Amino acid sequence: MADTLTPQKRSWNMSRIRGANTGPERRLRSLLHQAGFRFRLHGRDLPGKPDIILPRYRTVVFVHGCFWHRHPGCRNATSPSTRPEFWSGKFAATVARDSRNATELTAAGWRVITVWECELAKNPQNALSHVIEQLKEQR
Repeated sequence: MADTLTPQKRSWNMSRIRGANTGPERRLRSLLHQAGFRFRLHGRDLPGKPDIILPRYRTVVFVHGCFWHRHPGCRNATSPSTRPEFWSGKFAATVARDSRNATELTAAGWRVITVWECELAKNPQNALSHVIEQLKEQR
């Protein structure tokens, strides 16, 4: 299927995609705050600038979008049909960067939790429970 938008309009659309303070990220932050957790945001001093940092638990949380971070088995992790080589390389670099950041954080003594956008959209309480379970396992 050919792209129905002009290159200028597609570029404008893509420029509006946020990298921080996304809807799913704000939703998880709200749930964590309601559950009594206190955290920092977007630690620039940590690899990958984690979305949520729970210093008390020495844990970071990444809220990944299924499309950009290639959630395995997710129907939202589709690939555009135009310029497949470009997109393949872009997605591979994102996944490699995510893996490298998680490895560096783990080596520095941080626990890394990933919450996927689709999981948060389907059942926010389940996603919150998953994070809390992982925090309890650490203690």
